[in-house]
Amino acid sequence: MINRARKRQVKTQIKRFETALSSAGIEAASEQYRLVAQKLDKVAATSTMHKRTAARKKSRLARRLNSLKATKA
Repeated sequence: MINRARKRQVKTQIKRFETALSSAGIEAASEQYRLVAQKLDKVAATSTMHKRTAARKKSRLARRLNSLKATKA
């Protein structure tokens, strides 16, 4: 049950990041990415998620954020 709750928190945070990417500005998306990365690191520190899985998710989200920054610049 604890693992499911932690994974749900990660998914919720990722959804918030995705909505910030689509609607809000770069600053809001950057802030949401920071929160997602923090949550993923915290979950990866436990046995809920493997550290490489968390790193892969962070990398993919960072790539999306950087592509948004590149298109806005």
